[in-house]
Amino acid sequence: MVSKLTPAAFRGAFRPVRIASRAPCRAFTASPRVASDALQVHRDSPENNANIPFKFTEQNNKLIDEILKRYPPQYKKAAVMPILDLGQRQHGFTSLGVMNEVARLLEMPPMRVYEVATFYTMYNRSPVGKWHLQACTTTPCQLGGCGSDAIMKAIEGHLGIKPGHTTKDGLFTFSEVECLGACVNAPMVQINDDFYEDLTPESTVKLLKALQASAKDVDTTSGKGALTGEDKNVKSGKDVGVGSGRINTKDGVPVPAPGPMSGRKTCENIKGLTNLTSEPWSTEVFKKEFA
Repeated sequence: MVSKLTPAAFRGAFRPVRIASRAPCRAFTASPRVASDALQVHRDSPENNANIPFKFTEQNNKLIDEILKRYPPQYKKAAVMPILDLGQRQHGFTSLGVMNEVARLLEMPPMRVYEVATFYTMYNRSPVGKWHLQACTTTPCQLGGCGSDAIMKAIEGHLGIKPGHTTKDGLFTFSEVECLGACVNAPMVQINDDFYEDLTPESTVKLLKALQASAKDVDTTSGKGALTGEDKNVKSGKDVGVGSGRINTKDGVPVPAPGPMSGRKTCENIKGLTNLTSEPWSTEVFKKEFA
């Protein structure tokens, strides 16, 4: 009987020691650790802090007035997303100053604006290069054509950067993104506002070289931006022309036009027409009740 009770007695004697040896602390959150908190957490930097003022240009203020007309006055905070996008296009990225100014215009608590800007990945929370390369690596792009892995390797090999980084010259920021909705023309990359599709490693490198050659000829710096061309200090999409095929760049190198790089115009079969090649059946083929 004693032999059976002895182990229990020893366990009970050492229990207070074990409890006392535990660190009296607990985690603030039960969720697993995230490798990067760049989207959710703001840390002041020389280019992004509350002391850097931001104001919309006169041209963009007119656009804001047009945007606000779409919403009832009591619900004008619903315009937070398009106005944040306008601020990003003017400033180059969605800085703390941009968010604070949007909060002031819409009479919203700044925190409500921060929540929107940190939830949607379309808002760049840090400066990006002149050209923002967003390579899609979702399943259709992984399986289509040569596959997105080959495109990623071509970009990394040519620019010497990994996703999430910017080249030292400030020309390119490289990001890996989810589906951009051009699955039938996979693999594809979005560069600023333009889609480049049906890519191969060779055509990708050719495109990057053309953009590098045109760096001094095409202005896409911080005025990525306004939706009209009235303000000479802000370049519109029409004036920027990146990849539009309407300009000749440095050393006569043309920038490829957006869209499929394979030669097809839209999303038709890349091998040409393979069905519906014969004359339609006439009515006598069917029963009368189905004619």
